[in-house]
This record gives sequence, C-alpha cells and structure tokens, in this order.
Amino acid sequence: MSIETILSALMEPLRYGFMQRGLAAAVMVGVICAVMGTWVILRGMAFLGDAMAHAILPGVAIAWVVGGNILMGGLVAAVLVALGIGGLSKGGAIREDTAIGILFAAALALGVAIMSSMRTYALDLSHVMFGNVLGVGEGDLLLTAVVGLLVLIALAIFYKPFLVLSFDPVLAATLRLRTGALRNLMLVLLALTVVVSLQTVGVGLAAAMLVTPAATAFLLVRRLVPMMLLAALFGALSAIIGLYASWWLDVVSGSAIVLTATMFFILAFAFSPRRALLSRRA
Repeated sequence: MSIETILSALMEPLRYGFMQRGLAAAVMVGVICAVMGTWVILRGMAFLGDAMAHAILPGVAIAWVVGGNILMGGLVAAVLVALGIGGLSKGGAIREDTAIGILFAAALALGVAIMSSMRTYALDLSHVMFGNVLGVGEGDLLLTAVVGLLVLIALAIFYKPFLVLSFDPVLAATLRLRTGALRNLMLVLLALTVVVSLQTVGVGLAAAMLVTPAATAFLLVRRLVPMMLLAALFGALSAIIGLYASWWLDVVSGSAIVLTATMFFILAFAFSPRRALLSRRA
C-alpha cells in the first residue's frame, strides 16, 4: 500500500465538517479525561468517576424534557451531586464511599424515572448512554473547550495542594490546608470532566476514559507530571484511532475509542519493564 493511498484514506473522513468537529471534540475529551484521571487513579476514586457519570442522568433528562441543552443539564446535576457528596461526608459523619453510593443510586433512579416517562426515551437518549461524537455541534465544541480549559487551569493552579492532599493528608492538615474545600473542588472538577465526555463517549463509558489512559501511564512512569503527559497522549491517540476505526468499521464511536484505550493498557500491562506480566515471566 502506497503512502498516497494511506494519506487519502486518512484525509477522506476529514472532508466532512461533522467529522472534523467530532475529531476535535474527541481529542479534547481524551486529554481532559486523562489528566483528571491521573488524580482519580492516585486517590482511588475510580468508583466515584463511574458514579458521577451516571449521576448526571437526571439533569440530562430534565434538560431534554424542557428542550434545553443536555450538556448544561448534566453539568448542573453533576456539580450538585459532587457538592452533595462533599457535604454528606464532611466531618466524617459518614464515609465518602457511603455518600457516593447513596447519591449515585438516588440520582440514577431519578434519571431513569424521568426518562421512562418519555415514550421515545430509549431512542432519543441512546446517545447519552453511548455517545454521539459525530453529532457534536459548534456550540457543543465551544462548551467542551471552555469547560475543559477551566478544568486544566484549575488542576495546574491547585497542583501542589492536591499533591499534598493525595499523598500525605496528615501533612495537609499540619500545613492548615483547607482539605474539605480541596476535596469539594476535586469533586466538582471530576463532575465537569464527566460532563464534557458526555457527547463523545456517553455516560456508560465516561469512567473508562477517566481511568484507562491514566492507568496505562501509571504502568510506565513513576513521576506525576510525566504520568499526566503520557496519559494525555494515550487519551488523544485513543480518540483519534478510535474515531477512525468507528468510521471504517461502522461501529459506535464511543465504544471504539474506549476499546482503543483498553488496547493501549493491555500492551502496557504486557510489556511494561516494571510491572508487566510478560517481563516478570521473562
């Protein structure tokens, strides 16, 4: 196969505006989820990421009923659930995982109840569960860029406090850091990240994009900043390769992106010089 043929095959999908917007959105979401996912991995918040992804359903469903923007509806719901988790677990009244379980179940049940009241909910909101990156409009793309940029800026500004809180909570308390406010901020940033991934991979697969690229980078490097950069690279590559695969194979784009990210993880797990299955056996 000649280089010209390969370039032609790569450029063909990009002749369409919806594919250009979809690719831009997928890459942005891949990078944002991967960087935020680094903190999710370090703090053991994988369950919270999955719970947050499903907790946005009430906001999405209500926005759909009233004819509003489903991304904004999901954003409001996610932030409310995040703050609710922080409020319930404040002061150690109940464990954080207990608060997550309660609000996750309640929000999911409310979302399903609202969705089931609509006659065509299974068809109309299917893209919410599995993503519809090729349906990204210019407004959605702008919202993804703005929210994603805010998340990355916040992570950069609060990098050191988050680092201390994640690795040494006792030192964080000694330094009189506002640990409660920092936890709430991280929950809100996680909620925002989940919402921006809604259009690309959907509710059902959002947690995978948070965890898988970051876990892949965790297998390969030890320092936090290189881990973030490598995770962002894996997230972006997963988005690009997965989107092209969905075009050529005619499969759901969100699933193709997540499966590509999983392929990278399996390769890292098999060949990583530190923890790899194959290298240990060798």
